[in-house]
Amino acid sequence: MIITRTPFRMSYFGGGTDYPAWYREHGGAVLATTIDKYCYITCRYLPPFFDYKSRILYSKVELANSNEQIEHPAVRGVLAQMGIKEGIEIHHDGDLPARTGLGSSSAFVVGLLNALSALKNAMPTKMELAKAAIHIEQNVLRENVGCQDQVITAFGGLQRIDFEKTGDIRVTPIVVSRERLEELQSHTLLYFTGFSRIASEIVKEQLRRIPDKTRELSRMREMVDESIDILLGKSGLEGFGRLLDESWSLKRGLSSKVSLPAIDEIYEAAKSAGALGGKLIGAGGGGFMILIAPPRTHARIHEKLKKLLRIPFRFDNEGSRVIYYQPNSYRAQTDAAP
Repeated sequence: MIITRTPFRMSYFGGGTDYPAWYREHGGAVLATTIDKYCYITCRYLPPFFDYKSRILYSKVELANSNEQIEHPAVRGVLAQMGIKEGIEIHHDGDLPARTGLGSSSAFVVGLLNALSALKNAMPTKMELAKAAIHIEQNVLRENVGCQDQVITAFGGLQRIDFEKTGDIRVTPIVVSRERLEELQSHTLLYFTGFSRIASEIVKEQLRRIPDKTRELSRMREMVDESIDILLGKSGLEGFGRLLDESWSLKRGLSSKVSLPAIDEIYEAAKSAGALGGKLIGAGGGGFMILIAPPRTHARIHEKLKKLLRIPFRFDNEGSRVIYYQPNSYRAQTDAAP
């Protein structure tokens, strides 16, 4: 049996420049991190004692006699990509709900690839995991997704991710002092807006409008450099928060589906209580909102947003990893038998 743990991600700057339709022509960059909320994948080869071949457990339970019968598209796609024909059991658990902007879909694919690789006694690098997940989501599942989620959930930590026109991906850790990281931690608030959405549908309009949004996306790319300069500097994080406010204003203009009137009301309420800036995480349309706010303003913000669920978190530094490895499966035992 194999168990993997893959973190959800929190993107600060550069989202929207990680789509091939943009970075293949202009180049892109993202500043993102991961948090201590996880996707867990448990898998094993399923012994042939049941009246079905495979069992897949997530928000529903699937019993299938062939991989083609599996309804979950990511599971079906990953099994096909990895050439797994044996009966399999896969169990998914998540700390936070899906379709809420924290990269849960990519965390699932990365975690599943990691688990099935371990089941096959292979140990892919973090970049191999990320690129395999990108291929499956974009080319096998044909989802309208970018490339940052797969990379940051595979690597973990506070990272700058550059997307080159050639298609190459570079990951650079942002090395700051423990005190500076704690300062960023103490200034970042995470709230659940109560709205869920399907990111691919929101992104579809955004991708269609890319030729008309060159100015906005170029500016959002520049903000990655500026935000890192702030983090590596010695001044407070006020500039970081105001930059995020500018970024959210630009992001709202990328698509009519990025925000909603109710979301705008939440954001303005937070700013009136002292938040410097914030944004919906992910494609937009709902899900989780992050806010950058000095700790002295948190009580006022919590009072203004008391109808929303606040999510306490800590930054994660490990990325996707195997946390339980016991390869003595039924398949391994029978393969060894004379």
